[in-house]
Amino acid sequence: MQSLTWADILGPEKEKAYFKALMASVADDSRHHTIYPSSQNRFLAFKLTPLAKVKVHILGQDPYHGPEQAHGLSFSVPPHIQPPPSLKNIFKELAADCQVPVPRSGCLTHWAEQGVLLLNTSLSVRHGQAGSHSHLGWQLFTDTVIKAVSQHTSHVVFILWGSHAQKKAPLIDQSSHAILQAPHPSPLSAHRGFLGCRHFSKTNEYLKQHGKEPIKWVDTSER
Repeated sequence: MQSLTWADILGPEKEKAYFKALMASVADDSRHHTIYPSSQNRFLAFKLTPLAKVKVHILGQDPYHGPEQAHGLSFSVPPHIQPPPSLKNIFKELAADCQVPVPRSGCLTHWAEQGVLLLNTSLSVRHGQAGSHSHLGWQLFTDTVIKAVSQHTSHVVFILWGSHAQKKAPLIDQSSHAILQAPHPSPLSAHRGFLGCRHFSKTNEYLKQHGKEPIKWVDTSER
């Protein structure tokens, strides 16, 4: 398997007309509105999880649109921010599935550093307006990322929670990877099958079967 980098994949993508127009649209909107996450954190997922080290891909939709919540990783919040409802349900399922304590911090950088790519399909959003940047062209960019992981890695677990993420399944080579699907962890849908899905233990079982180190879902340094 050729060891490509994100620069190899995304460098040419950033030269395309759609991406330059996307960046111009985000910059223009930021002159009139507060945009999350900050520009320095917008591509944090790629900095923390190199392509060659991706073992798990958890696909989100939009960054959080509340103050100080979004920091460039899907479902994650900075250490000083209380976990939002969806993340609370993720932790509830993690605790039940793996018989571990509920994490104290909603910051998931320790997942990212172990090879869990935490990517939203849109990488920016206007304050208080969910989906406000979803039409700007982000999904062309993030679809390229999903396809790159599928094509240039092997035995990755793609975790697709909710219908929006599940629409990306056709981009993934199911002969080379595992796909786990469940309802979204939002309080509106978590009780329809997210709670009880056991995706954390199933992910680690798959990784071990293919000679990969399982993910340590709880950061023991925080306890």
